[in-house]
Amino acid sequence: MTAAPTIHAVPQHILLATDLGARCDRAMDRAAQLADEWNAGLTALNVFDPSALPDQVLAWASGAGEDKLLDMARRQLASDLKSVQVDAQLRVDRGGDTAEAIQRAAAETQSGLVVTGVSRNETLGQFLLGSTVETLARSLVQPLLVVHNRVHEPYRKIVVATDFSEPSRRALETAARYFPSRDLIVYHAQVPMLTGSTDAGTSTDSAEAECARFLSATTLPAGAKHRTLVESGNVEVTLPHFVRKHEIDLVVIGNIGRSGIMSLLLGSTAAKLLDWLPCDTLLVPNR
Repeated sequence: MTAAPTIHAVPQHILLATDLGARCDRAMDRAAQLADEWNAGLTALNVFDPSALPDQVLAWASGAGEDKLLDMARRQLASDLKSVQVDAQLRVDRGGDTAEAIQRAAAETQSGLVVTGVSRNETLGQFLLGSTVETLARSLVQPLLVVHNRVHEPYRKIVVATDFSEPSRRALETAARYFPSRDLIVYHAQVPMLTGSTDAGTSTDSAEAECARFLSATTLPAGAKHRTLVESGNVEVTLPHFVRKHEIDLVVIGNIGRSGIMSLLLGSTAAKLLDWLPCDTLLVPNR
């Protein structure tokens, strides 16, 4: 079993996983921004896939050997990293199981965070909206940051989604450590009861009381700032709407729980959230 990394206030090293496609540039920029903010080391990883880039396909079809193709990938990775303002180590691993390669690289570099991009139309994105993101979220001992948006500034507006479970607590504690100066929004979506509007209101009041108990039992860093919000509805509907309306930069989620957001996480609800949330998503393992 892979040992969990030592817990620091912020990650001391970040692993960026990129397929060298254009949308992964967003993940690269975010990984570089976080490395600069946290004064952390950065390793950029490409799991070699000769079908990922057109020129590699043509070179392969022309009889180029694996060593030449690997060198092409290394040069492409080095070229992409010229635009970032932090020093980064380059790593190209031979193909195979992508999730296993990312896990191995994260352990070997002692990374405290894995960052990657997402796109429906490119290789890595297809992995991440399907089985590989589930594999990574279940098996990584590090948090996984899935980047959707362009980087304009550090994360400012951050939501921590909660179902009041221990994994939710871990997610909140992680967000508070990573972003100590931000005002976190602790968000819960309460599915309304079906017996009438009065009962639905009572259910929301109960959820707000449980949220208060949850926070009082959570150990947060001194000076951590947060406010709570309980909305009525199904989380896969209410949370994306809230994110869009309030221009949220990042949603933080624990990866296993008992209800609401977490009940089907790594199943249909998580897939919907990763697909529908119009912002970056940080999945925090309960380890």
